[in-house]
Amino acid sequence: MKTPRNLSAQDLIKILSNHGYQVTRQKGSHIRLIKTSHKGEHAITVPNHNPLKIGTLSAIINDVTNYLEIDKENFFK
Repeated sequence: MKTPRNLSAQDLIKILSNHGYQVTRQKGSHIRLIKTSHKGEHAITVPNHNPLKIGTLSAIINDVTNYLEIDKENFFK
């Protein structure tokens, strides 16, 4: 699946919330989200930009899909 090119930080946070991530704090333009599971805590930082740069978005998606053990297609569903 091709990575979306026009995804904003708020859109990504909504998708991450659907997967169990919760916003814990914000410092400047960076938003910190954490998911707690049987594997432990997984934290990611999302820059509050619109749109997100493709490399940044791709790195976040890869990190989350590896932790959740799902493929990219299921991440966006």
